[in-house]
Amino acid sequence: MKFKKRKVHKQRASTFHGWGRGKAHHKGAGNRGGRGRAGSGKRSDGKKPSFWKERQGKFGFTTKNRKIICAVNIDQIEKDLPLWLKHGIASKKGSDYEVDLTKAGFDKLLGTGSPSCALFIKVDFASAGAVEKIAEKGGEVTILKTMKKKAKKKAAPKKKADDPKKASEDESEE
Repeated sequence: MKFKKRKVHKQRASTFHGWGRGKAHHKGAGNRGGRGRAGSGKRSDGKKPSFWKERQGKFGFTTKNRKIICAVNIDQIEKDLPLWLKHGIASKKGSDYEVDLTKAGFDKLLGTGSPSCALFIKVDFASAGAVEKIAEKGGEVTILKTMKKKAKKKAAPKKKADDPKKASEDESEE
């Protein structure tokens, strides 16, 4: 008995297993015409309007050594005080409260809200508004760290021109 070879067997070595022009058909993208930005006419003047505003390629950067600061507002401290008293983050002395925000996992104190009682807070960083609001109620903010701001480099002073007329004028002024 003679077996007839299937037509597909002839296409085993070809890149696209199908009939017709190989680069157009049977590449798995269906009716889309391609993948990614294929069909955008991304070369030269032929760019399509839908792609005009988009930037091509990679852009932006992320700093690996940048510390992410976790901040908390005064009103949030007021809400969380009962819970923090149970967990030992805050302690009550008379009508005042002592709060260690570093134990709670916060790095910075911000000034949204107003305290209802005197708060004595320990924190790494604090905004000027938050410190002022807490001081008005008789509390105090202890700042554990200071922000180091990088000084901007000043431009070197411009040298005087080597013009003999200006040099003689400078000498006469002295």
